[in-house]
Amino acid sequence: MTTERERMLRGEFYDSRDPELLALAHRARALLGRYNRSDSTDAIGRRAVLEELLAFVGDGVWIEPPFFCDYGANISVGAGTFVNLNCVMLDSAPISVGAFGLLGPGVQLLTVTHPAAAAERIVAEAGVREPGAPYRTRAAPIRIGDRVWLGAGSIVLPGVTIGDEATIGAGSLVTSDIPAGVLAFGQPCKVQRPL
Repeated sequence: MTTERERMLRGEFYDSRDPELLALAHRARALLGRYNRSDSTDAIGRRAVLEELLAFVGDGVWIEPPFFCDYGANISVGAGTFVNLNCVMLDSAPISVGAFGLLGPGVQLLTVTHPAAAAERIVAEAGVREPGAPYRTRAAPIRIGDRVWLGAGSIVLPGVTIGDEATIGAGSLVTSDIPAGVLAFGQPCKVQRPL
């Protein structure tokens, strides 16, 4: 029998209030609480929490608190990457951030989505007290290449890949793939020129 977690990771509709997924989310919240309250001089303690929380964390990764994610277990961050404060990673699908990246303050990597039409999104308005989420949810992976800079406040939507050495301007809404080695910005984010 297929679990909700397996459905989620395959990009199918899944129940975000499934007991296994809730347990993973509660585990992540506890670890995030420890991380976000940690002393800025406790590099060893912070590293230990990140290793417990994330699927992979490379050498020299620095994530500035506060940091937020859904599960953590679907996030990989490459060596030497710096993640500035107030980063949100909704990792219902894998999120891969390459080596030596820069994520500015307030960056959001959002793998989760819902159908746009309410008739497709809402499962049962009358059943909100029943177990399970009253809405449909699915997710698609986000891949960020090596040596990428995501400017402050950038939002990356489900299914997007950003190529190596791309720079994304502050405040951009990245709705589709961005090739390697370009400067891109805007809402929606568009390639402006090669770098």
